[in-house]
Amino acid sequence: MTAGPAQAGRRRQLSFNLLDMSTVSHNNYGLWQHPANTKWRYNTPGFWPEFARICERARFDALFTADILGIAEGYGGSRDIALREGMHVPINDPMIPVAAMAAATSHIGFAITISTSYEMPFGLARRMSSLDHLSRGRIGFNIVTSYLPNAAENFGVPPGLLNHDERYDRADEFMEVCYKLWEASWREDAVVRDAGNNIYVDPGRVRRIDHVGKYFSVAGPHLCEPSPQRTPVLFQAGASGRGKQFAGTHAEVVFVGGRSVDAIRQNVRDVRAEALAHGRDPDDIRVLVGCTLIAAHTREAAKALQDDYQAMTRPDGYVAHMFGSGTDLKRYGTDELIADIVRRGGPGTAHLANYPYLPGTTVGDIIEAAGRISDHLGLFACGTGADVADRVEEWADAMDVDGFLLRQLTTPGTVVDFTNYIMPELQRRGRYRREYEASTLRGNIFGYPRIAESHPAARFRGK
Repeated sequence: MTAGPAQAGRRRQLSFNLLDMSTVSHNNYGLWQHPANTKWRYNTPGFWPEFARICERARFDALFTADILGIAEGYGGSRDIALREGMHVPINDPMIPVAAMAAATSHIGFAITISTSYEMPFGLARRMSSLDHLSRGRIGFNIVTSYLPNAAENFGVPPGLLNHDERYDRADEFMEVCYKLWEASWREDAVVRDAGNNIYVDPGRVRRIDHVGKYFSVAGPHLCEPSPQRTPVLFQAGASGRGKQFAGTHAEVVFVGGRSVDAIRQNVRDVRAEALAHGRDPDDIRVLVGCTLIAAHTREAAKALQDDYQAMTRPDGYVAHMFGSGTDLKRYGTDELIADIVRRGGPGTAHLANYPYLPGTTVGDIIEAAGRISDHLGLFACGTGADVADRVEEWADAMDVDGFLLRQLTTPGTVVDFTNYIMPELQRRGRYRREYEASTLRGNIFGYPRIAESHPAARFRGK
């Protein structure tokens, strides 16, 4: 079980989750063409069960599936770059493969990204409970509010109707409805299966929730009986002040970022402080940071892998990803300062301001950095298993993070190399599990199956 902040200073066992997406390219633009990359099979029936078994051998907490609901049209002012690069498009629904992956595995969890801005809580709660049943308690819910303008267009939401903070306000109420459905609608003993009296469910142990709020009106009851976890494990990543507030209120696993070790450490402190401010035990939150790891049997072999990947990496996909909210860097000269662009305002600059760059950063700096795989998604290490394990330990201890969200460069090569070189070294040092501790996702992360008593969902329990 991963330790919490109260155990800082001890050699904590570390958590790893794999970042994925039901598409051909996600944070590895250009590498879809690598001969060792099989991700082009993402829409074939055998791919996901096979890959899930590979990830389970790596003892990951979860295969974390990101998602989008529109195409990034910021960079270049059109969707052309996203389509050309295979950047998140074509993409399939992230929930669909999970049932097949769950049937093919026994312990690994599956965290699914769903937007509260374009879903209704009743339907989402039902689908999550269904998957939690079919996986026997291995489902997580990554809560996002979405920011792509094209996503709003696709769901008929007028521009500006839901601004940044209001999307989080809606998400707060969305989660309250879900908590009522998951935790309060059915008593634990509602399903009696009493054949003698011809009673499958005791009607007196199921109730409506009769929620009426600003954004939602939901009568209930929930249509699913209580699943192994009831509330799925709640994941979230929010860089803004409002995002951190939401994480401190709702999230159990939080992804943080930052452009330096100091910045990441401060974001970790902010999230834990928000949890405490909302009456939660900070030990009930796990904080993860993104990383890219390349390992081989020798340093020379690892560097050769890095060079091989670098040769196929394309910066356009990364820049289009970074600025899908509407900021078109092609409109500016390469010497233009990012700070000046933000100060003048315009489409996409509010989102850009949430990810501050160092003073003096120019448009050209960003585009140049986008072409280097060592500069993407947080932390980077390359070397032998021991070299990489050294860096992983340094990061975890310096930043007080509980674990990492591992970025893929090739599929399944990134996971296979982790399993062959990095995992054994971390296990030898006592920093990584040798076997799964439990049968549910929350059990493997926290050591208990149901959401913590300090979480706001728990106040609906038994009501």
